[in-house]
This record gives sequence, C-alpha cells and structure tokens, in this order.
Amino acid sequence: MEFVWGADKYILEGVSLPAGAVEMLRDEFDAILFGALGDPRVPTNQHAADILLGLRFKLDLYVNARPVELLHDRLTPLRDRTAKDIRLMVIRENTEGLYVGVGGFFKKGTPEEIAVQEDVNSRKGVERIIRYAFDYARRNNLKRVCMSDKSNAMTFAHDLWQRVFKETRQAYSEIDSRHLYIDTLAMEIVRDPGQFDVIVTCNLFGDIISDLGAQLAGGLGLAPSGNIHPGKTSLFEPVHGSAPNIAGRGTANPLGSVLAASMMLEFLGWHTEAAALHAAVKAALLKNYVTPDLGAAKKTAEVGDWLADFVRARAATT
Repeated sequence: MEFVWGADKYILEGVSLPAGAVEMLRDEFDAILFGALGDPRVPTNQHAADILLGLRFKLDLYVNARPVELLHDRLTPLRDRTAKDIRLMVIRENTEGLYVGVGGFFKKGTPEEIAVQEDVNSRKGVERIIRYAFDYARRNNLKRVCMSDKSNAMTFAHDLWQRVFKETRQAYSEIDSRHLYIDTLAMEIVRDPGQFDVIVTCNLFGDIISDLGAQLAGGLGLAPSGNIHPGKTSLFEPVHGSAPNIAGRGTANPLGSVLAASMMLEFLGWHTEAAALHAAVKAALLKNYVTPDLGAAKKTAEVGDWLADFVRARAATT
C-alpha cells in the first residue's frame, strides 16, 4: 500500500501525518519503505520533520542501522582500498540525544539572543542501543565493536555512555570492544576503515559518521538505512535527501532506495529476495549501468528497469 504524505499534502491541507497514521502503521504493517523528503516550497522542512522524526519517535525506532559497504573498488576516494577494506555497520541511537527538540530561545531576534539545545540521554536508551550493537555483531559473526562518544568534553551525558558500555561489554567477552572519541573515530575511519566491524554512537555523531562512511563507499546515492525496533514495525529508507535541484531530470540515483528495500526484506525474513536486490545493485555497478553521479549517463528509469530485469532473470534460474 502506498501513502502520498509529503509536501503536496502539507501545502494543500496543512497536514503532515494524518490523524491515526502512526497507530495504523504500528498495528497493520510489518515494515515501511520510505521515500526521501524535502521540498523548497516548505523552507522550514516542517513536514519532513513531522513525518520522519515523528515516526522515529512515536514508533520508538531506536536503532538507526547504516551499513557502509564498498560494492565496487572504483567508487572509493581512498587510494589502494578495496571492497574487503570497507565493510562495516554504524549503529546510531535514533530517539534521544540532540534531536529530541528539547530547548528554546530567549530574546529571539535581539542582539542578546540565547539559543539552548538539550542533549537527552537515558540509561534505558543508551543501554538498549549498545546492547543491540553487540547483539548485531554476535548474530553476524563479527568480532569488533567500537563505541564512540565525546566524554572528555560532554562530561555528564557521555559519562553515562562510558559507564553503560563498560558494564554491557562484560556479557560479550568474545567480541573485541573498544572506545574512541568521535574526532579520533573520524580520523581513523578515513585512515583505515578495515579496522571496524560495528560502530555504535549517539544520534548526532551517528548521523555524521555514517555520512562520512557513505562517502568512502561511493556517496550518499548508494547509502541505505533502517530505522528499527526489533520485532515491531520498522522503517527503511535511503540516506540521501530529495535532491530538488535535479527534480524532473531523470538522473536521481535509485540504488540507495533499492538497497534500503533489500534491508527491509532481510528484516522481514525474506533472505533470498533481499540477496537478489543486493546482487542486482552490485551487478549494475560492475557493468557501470548507473546514473551520472556514479560516472555513467543512464536515466533513473533505465537503471530501475535494468535492475528489475536482473532480478527476474535471477529468479528464473533459481
């Protein structure tokens, strides 16, 4: 089922998420495949915030899983790095931190203006995302988990992250676990991305470091993500935005959306179908049947048709 909730509805009706939408999605659906949001006709981007952040918070999608996977060696800007060097998962806390909207203005618009943004971290929220990261590593036979914070400067909020990480890691003795400050992590992921399997961090840092990782793997056009609550309705989307500057040209890269669909199918337990979509994207990159951002001149629809044909042909032989 498709729901057209976006800028057009917001402009015409002043409605982002209709009444009862969250409850309907929670009770009647297993997963949501989400399109990109953002429209210059809504300069505040309020509809996007209401819909995406609203669903993350109201459905308690506390895991933001962002794989960083180099699918073709030519796509990375790093010299002498190959696909075996760039394959990791960023686990971002998705419902707390600086994105909860707690704060305000004092004397707004005056020379004495003060803006306050609160960083909210609960023990429950920190513990469950760190535990999810370790469980993800264990479930996928990965050997390394890195927790990243800025506890040397954020001495209250990230002291909580430090204490919970040290306690939680004790139950996962077979996994090599370590801590890096976020600035050190940013340097290290560029210097040697192969040293990481799973990275877990807070909402803001996870947003930034996963975009850095995406660039190492070919850019945001190839980056999928999952907004997950294990065992409950979860939402999958490409990391990129709506790119209004290329609207109507037919040059938007569809591969991030296809990889997001693959993540969704994997979440639903449809492993064969998920693998088929993933294989189709890799094959398109190998053949260089891609949009201009990845170095060829194919249109969005052409790439989509090619992927669909690949999946059909694969299904016919299995």
